[in-house]
Amino acid sequence: MIMLRKMRQAEFPAFSEYFIEDYSQEIALNYGRSITDALVLAEQDLSKSFPTGVDSDSQVLLCIETSINQQNTLIGYLWYSINAEDQTAFICDFYINEPHRSKQFGRHAMSELEERLKNDGIHQIKLRVAYHNKRAFALYEKIGFVVTGYNMSKNIV
Repeated sequence: MIMLRKMRQAEFPAFSEYFIEDYSQEIALNYGRSITDALVLAEQDLSKSFPTGVDSDSQVLLCIETSINQQNTLIGYLWYSINAEDQTAFICDFYINEPHRSKQFGRHAMSELEERLKNDGIHQIKLRVAYHNKRAFALYEKIGFVVTGYNMSKNIV
């Protein structure tokens, strides 16, 4: 069983550490930036979205938990934003900790999110998945996401 709950302020530093490291790697890999530049960009992006920590008017930051040995255990994070105008949600980040992958937790977390969003009147979920992230792409396809376009870039040197 999966539970999605609002992240507590005390948990935000651990999320920030994970996110900046992970997202900077993606920036460096996908956009050809140096790791130093990528770290700065990742920090700026997180700070812009959450200037005062977990509380944000436009962003939702959740912890993904499950019961392991009869204890609630944090196994990942889910960050999304809502566009009320067109009744859509955009997943900014979705992460399951390495030891808990390939155990259906990701699929169950997405199912729980869908139910929440449906109850809130949201009709579509959007996301961007990095080209090299085949595992995430496969999960999203299995649960019904379809490709709606391609992001492309070219470095000019």
